[in-house]
Amino acid sequence: MVRVHSGAGAGVFVEGVGARWKPVGTTGRQGGAAMGQVRTEEFDRFVAARWSTLLHLARLLTGGDRHRAEDLLQEALVKLWFAWPKVGGQAPEAYVRRILARAAARSARRRWWGEQPVEQLPDPPEVADATAVVDERTRLEAMLASLPARQRAAVVLRYYQDLPEQDVAEILGCPLGTARSLTARGVARLRRLLAEAVEPVE
Repeated sequence: MVRVHSGAGAGVFVEGVGARWKPVGTTGRQGGAAMGQVRTEEFDRFVAARWSTLLHLARLLTGGDRHRAEDLLQEALVKLWFAWPKVGGQAPEAYVRRILARAAARSARRRWWGEQPVEQLPDPPEVADATAVVDERTRLEAMLASLPARQRAAVVLRYYQDLPEQDVAEILGCPLGTARSLTARGVARLRRLLAEAVEPVE
């Protein structure tokens, strides 16, 4: 639960409700109150529509750490709230993606969160079911977690978000060549992990 003040007589209260983050209210005076209400409603609709997608992106960027992902997404949404007058009518999701990717990289540099090694993976099930899908997602997140933060971000943005290379470079704040290199090295590492996972055990 986070309280943020945006100046005298105005503020926003962001409250966690299960897996949702909702701006509960703003206060203002005269015409400012009406504008604040419109802003709140627009922001509310965006969060309600995109929460699940953004949380899944945050989880991939953090290597499957749900609590850390929720913290990063919360911080990103608070920043989005204050930037809403500028980006709300343009590309708010791109703004959040950029914040999440850079925040994930910074937090990884500040603290080692630990890898999740997988010594042996079970044989893939012959019939796909809900459990198999969950297991596959867990394995993917474990493998992504073994990548350095910026490589992981590059792979997720390029292949999960299906963004052009130039957009990946812009979000990561690096030259296009660096973004390509990060993506290539990340993919190569994932391929090695996948190859090791399917090697027969003697």
